[in-house]
Amino acid sequence: MSAVITPAPSALTLGTSGLGRDTEVGSVEEATAVDLVVALLRSDHALLDTSNAYAGGRSEAVIGKALATLSPDEVGSGGQPPVVTKVDCDPETGVFDRDRVLRSYEESLARLGVDRVSLVHLHDPFTITFEQAVAPGGALDGMRHLRDTGAVDAIGIAAAPASLVQQYVDTGAFDAVLCHNRFTLVDQTGRALFEDAKSRGMTVFNAAPFGAGLLAKGSASGARYGYREVPDDLRRWVQAAEEVCASNGVSLRAAALHFSLRSPLVDSTVVGVSSASRLAELDELAATPVPDDVWGALEDLGPAPSNVDA
Repeated sequence: MSAVITPAPSALTLGTSGLGRDTEVGSVEEATAVDLVVALLRSDHALLDTSNAYAGGRSEAVIGKALATLSPDEVGSGGQPPVVTKVDCDPETGVFDRDRVLRSYEESLARLGVDRVSLVHLHDPFTITFEQAVAPGGALDGMRHLRDTGAVDAIGIAAAPASLVQQYVDTGAFDAVLCHNRFTLVDQTGRALFEDAKSRGMTVFNAAPFGAGLLAKGSASGARYGYREVPDDLRRWVQAAEEVCASNGVSLRAAALHFSLRSPLVDSTVVGVSSASRLAELDELAATPVPDDVWGALEDLGPAPSNVDA
C-alpha cells in the first residue's frame, strides 16, 4: 500500500504552472496572482500542483505569499500545506542527481515558506538517463532519502511519455504517478501505465485532460494537442467528437473533463487554473452531467490519430 498523502487528493487538483510568470516582487501583477492563489486555496479542491521550475520559481514564491496570509485552519489538514511540488534538475547545468534532488526540495520549501509538503514528485528527468537516475547517488536515491527521513510522506514520478514513466513505476519505489496528455479522449496510451500503478496501490494523477488546449478550445481554434501542432486527421476526429457531444446536448470540454473524472484509474485530475473565472468555469464543467450515450458514440468514432509519443 502506498504512503498516505495529506491532504488526501480531491477529484480535481489545481495546476499552477503559469502562476506568477514574468511578475516582479511587490508588483500589482504579483498581488493579483497571490489573490488568485488565496481563492484556489479557499476552494473545495484539496491540492495545488506546482514545481521548483514552474515560472522560474515564481509559481512557488506566489503560493508561499498566499499561504502566509491564511490562518492555520486554512492551511490544510493538520497544518500540512495543501501543495504538491516537484523536484527539478539544475536549470543551468541539467544535473539531476541525489544532491540536486535534495537542493531542489530545499529551494521549494524556502519559496513556499513551509517546513515540508506531504508529496513531492521527481519531475521530467529528461537531462539524465533512467540508468543514471537509479544508480547509486542518483535522483532516486535522493527521493528515497526524502521519504525515509520523514521530509515527505510520499514520493511520485511526474513526466511523459508514458513509456518513460513506466520505467520509474517498475522500480516499485514510488507512491504516486502523474502523467499528462496520455489519458484523454484523444490519446489513451497512458491506460496501461495507470492500470499498473493502481494495481500497485499508487495514487494516480491524470494531468491535462484537455490535451493542453485542443479539447478545451475545439477543432476550429488552431489549438495544439500535447504542445504539438495538430495534423488534419486528428482535427477531423475532434470535429466529429464535437458533433457527437452537441447531439447529446453537452460540450466537448465537459466530455473531455469527465472522461478523466469518471475513470476508476484516476484519483485526481490536474487542471491548470489561471484566473478566478477559469476556476468557476472548471467547477461548472465538473458539475455538468454527461449523458451515458456520449461515451458509446465517441467509442464508435474509433481511436483518435494521436500526435504524441507513447
